[in-house]
Amino acid sequence: MATTITSRKTAAEQFLKLVCTDVDRAYAELVAPGFRHHNVFFPGSAAALKAGMADNLRQFPQKKIDVKRSVEDRDHVVVMSHVRLEPGKPGYALMHMFRFEGDRIAELWDVAQEIPADPPNENGPF
Repeated sequence: MATTITSRKTAAEQFLKLVCTDVDRAYAELVAPGFRHHNVFFPGSAAALKAGMADNLRQFPQKKIDVKRSVEDRDHVVVMSHVRLEPGKPGYALMHMFRFEGDRIAELWDVAQEIPADPPNENGPF
C-alpha cells in the first residue's frame, strides 16, 4: 500500500501514532523492506519489533502518544514524544530517530525515560 505522506517528518509522526492504535497498518504503510532497528530488548528484525509493539498495545490498549518536537534532516527524522501507557500515569519521555529510504522507514533507534510522579526538575521533560 503506497503512502501519501508529504514529508518524512510527517511519516515518522504518523508511524508513532499508528503503532498506538494499529501496528499492522503502521508497518504496512510506512516501513521499508529490510527494515532494522536498534531496540536492545528485541532481536533486530522488523518482525520482532512489530510483535513487541503489538504485545505492548494489547497490554496497554489505552496508550496515547503526544508528539512534542520533530526535526527532519534529509533522510533522518528525530521525534520527541510523551507516551502514556495508562490514563492518569506520568508515562515516558521518548526519543525516536528514523532513517528513511525514499518515503519508507528503513531504520529506527529509540530511547525512553520514565517520568517520575513528582519530578524535582521544575522544567519537566519537555
